[in-house]
Amino acid sequence: FSLLMLDLEEYYFDHHTFSYVFTNNKGEKRSIKGSLKICSKSLIFEPDQMSEPVLKFPFRECSRIEEIEDKNSNNPFEENRICGFCITCSQICLIKEQRLVAPYKIERGPKNYIFRIENISKAEDVVQSLLQLHRASQLDKMADQIAMITAILQSRLARTSFDKNRFQSVTESPHMECEAEMVTPLVSNPGHVCITGQNLYFQPLNGYPETVVQVKLHEVRRIYKRRHGLKPLGLEVFCTEDDLCSDIYLKFYNSKDRDELYYYIATFLENHITEHTAESYMLQWQRGHLSNYQYLLHLNNLADRSCNDLSQYPVFPWIIADYISSELDLSNPEIFRDLRKPIGALNKERLDRLLARYREMPDPKFMYGSHYSSPGYVLFYLVRVAPEYMLCLQNGKFDNADRMFNSFAETWRNCLEGATDFKELIPEFYGTNSTFIVNSLKLDLGKRQGGKMVDSVELPPWASDPDDFLQKNRDALESQYVSEHLHEWIDLIFGYKQKGSEAIAAYNVFHPLTYEGGVDWDSIEDPNQKIAILIQILEFGQTPKQLFTSPHPQRIMPKFQSLSRGCSRSTSITELPPIFTCEDSSFEDLTEESIKLAWSNISKLSVVYQQKIHKEAVTGIVVASNGTSVFSTSQDSTLKMFSKEKKLLQRSMSFSNMALSSCLLLEDTTVLCSSWDNNVYFYSVAYGRRQDTLMGHDDAVSKICWYNDCLYTSSWDSTVKVWRCASADLSSSRKNTCELMAELEHDAGVNTISLNPIGTMLVSGSKEGTVSIWDLTTLTVLHQVHCHLGTINDVAFSPDSRHVLSAGEDCCLKVIDVQTGMLITSLPTDRQQRCFRWDGNTVLSGSQSGELIVWDLMAAKITERILAHSGAVTCIWMNEQCSSIITGGEDKQIIFWKLQY
Repeated sequence: FSLLMLDLEEYYFDHHTFSYVFTNNKGEKRSIKGSLKICSKSLIFEPDQMSEPVLKFPFRECSRIEEIEDKNSNNPFEENRICGFCITCSQICLIKEQRLVAPYKIERGPKNYIFRIENISKAEDVVQSLLQLHRASQLDKMADQIAMITAILQSRLARTSFDKNRFQSVTESPHMECEAEMVTPLVSNPGHVCITGQNLYFQPLNGYPETVVQVKLHEVRRIYKRRHGLKPLGLEVFCTEDDLCSDIYLKFYNSKDRDELYYYIATFLENHITEHTAESYMLQWQRGHLSNYQYLLHLNNLADRSCNDLSQYPVFPWIIADYISSELDLSNPEIFRDLRKPIGALNKERLDRLLARYREMPDPKFMYGSHYSSPGYVLFYLVRVAPEYMLCLQNGKFDNADRMFNSFAETWRNCLEGATDFKELIPEFYGTNSTFIVNSLKLDLGKRQGGKMVDSVELPPWASDPDDFLQKNRDALESQYVSEHLHEWIDLIFGYKQKGSEAIAAYNVFHPLTYEGGVDWDSIEDPNQKIAILIQILEFGQTPKQLFTSPHPQRIMPKFQSLSRGCSRSTSITELPPIFTCEDSSFEDLTEESIKLAWSNISKLSVVYQQKIHKEAVTGIVVASNGTSVFSTSQDSTLKMFSKEKKLLQRSMSFSNMALSSCLLLEDTTVLCSSWDNNVYFYSVAYGRRQDTLMGHDDAVSKICWYNDCLYTSSWDSTVKVWRCASADLSSSRKNTCELMAELEHDAGVNTISLNPIGTMLVSGSKEGTVSIWDLTTLTVLHQVHCHLGTINDVAFSPDSRHVLSAGEDCCLKVIDVQTGMLITSLPTDRQQRCFRWDGNTVLSGSQSGELIVWDLMAAKITERILAHSGAVTCIWMNEQCSSIITGGEDKQIIFWKLQY
């Protein structure tokens, strides 16, 4: 017996020991003992004798059920007792004869079948249950049948509860109990859920396939809310990080129970909600911390795709487009499928025909009459390892032999040319288990035209065996070409090209019922119409939940030249200024290695020395190239020069009675200071005096940056100005000639700015929470992202210029992808972070609390808190090797730090 012998959406309630009584071909009366399974749409008899087939009696094919009385009772005062029943069916199914998995045999009647129960005391209850279920099956409307079966199920659940004797420990006590169904492919098994402080339990109503399923809470690694049958009722629990299949999938009868259980389990997972977002996984993938395979698995999980739900099975792309060559050259772009296009758009002739039909179609229009992922397609690929699932889905039959998964070349060709075949692949094509390719079960899958039996899948010439085929498929998925172009396919399946005008432009429009929200479920009053739509959606397939609404960033591939096809491919809406050259992208020099070593040990900071040298909060720190002289600015309006070696204050200079906001040092000769009095001051170190004043803005100057003879000033007057300054004048006593080159307009006061390492881009943070990324080669804005509530305290590019990090007074850290402008990480903090330094992965931030905090962006968590200042940390200086750090704070102190490693 297997639950797959049930019809779709059928329940198995309970079982009893019965004997099937019949007359054989010789006229002899025989009896076969076995287990009678009472199900919501059928009666299934599993004989104890292995050679006998399982008998399935569909109630809809049943015309009569009559009780049989025991007339052999010796007690004259006792009424005749019910000892069994007789069922009359027009046809029954014979399953697994000789225990072989094969298409069901149909025995047609009408014919009477007699069953006698072993425990007579239960006979009457069993017969009454059968009569009730038979009445449900005879109702005219499907909705009425389902309503009656649902009432029967709820009544059975209400009469039972979770058995506390199943707890693993006597100290356990239940936190919550409710009713739910355990979901496996094509099957839902009702029962009781119970959660304690140590374990999650599920007890099936029927005790099958085991009396209790247990999941230890301390082993849980991931949990996902699921959309099941178009409703937010599912919950899937994983005890591993990367496995394809979960430990348990539960479907609840109301979202309140589901959500309560979800949040209870989530308390056992540190930062669960933050860790498992599409944006955090994207960042890990972009930087090479996740393989293409792992990233696609995570996206599928986040988009409600589950191995337990065949209508939402994980979807993977066709990668290889050559199944006829004897060799596979992964360095040749022509052997790859075009990942910019859906399967239906790969063949222009077929697409033209589909578009002609699309234009003539009334609303709602769709281009493709079938989906790229459906239960039928999943089992098309897996029939050799999951034949019983195919038989369940197709009413006890395998598909036509010529339509089976017979060869890779033939299947790929049909996906390109077939009028209704647009299917993508499943994760198994990139796994390590090749059994789905091989007919190891020796199944009789039919005979093709021409007389050839269907056996194992025919491999392409370039694969020596099934394992070699999977290995080459994995190599292709992780290849340079796919790594550079996978984001284009993600845009189609999970991203901004999934819906709307972008989907139309990309020829990526499927039937409206396949999309989340494509049906207003609550507005449909007719229960029969609801069921018809639900069945259509579940059988047709569903489009994944949309995860991204803007273009997905490309993977960072700094070490390689790009592979491209003959045609040009655009990877983004906006052409970005140059970020990398091959020379720039060397990660192997010693300086880079020392920086990596420093950042990997950044949590091992220790205080060397601290000194209170200002009367108000410190706002900026710069250090001479020899490391001896430290310059700092403060809200007390002074610039101070401090000797690190002598631990003495050497100079103090005041330019006005207004606060100084930042400073920078040019060639160890000139210190530039920005002031709240709207000016920038030039201080000559050699001459010990103010050298010049740049009256640049109409409000306070908040931050200054310098690159290649250009000064960049930001102001609360809502502008960033670009000045050309003659560097030759800096070392002399003459006044500097600064020429205004450009003015970058903003919608609000600009509180901070930063340049990328090669001076081609600038990022600004406003007082209203907007991050603006500017192309300095064209002086145009690339992206404006409103991502904070309130003032942005600090912004900076990653060393490779691919991302921008911002910190705001809304107590959030945000990561933006420079290429697309997409917000890819949002990390809540307990206090606002006032300043930071980062290497693209790890962040060292100065907190309002006075702590230095080390963040792991990939894991989205704090790895270290370091006590620093007694007030907010307001600025951080770090040397080029990232080994020496100086911080300034609201406590008026500067603190010198070193790494201990």
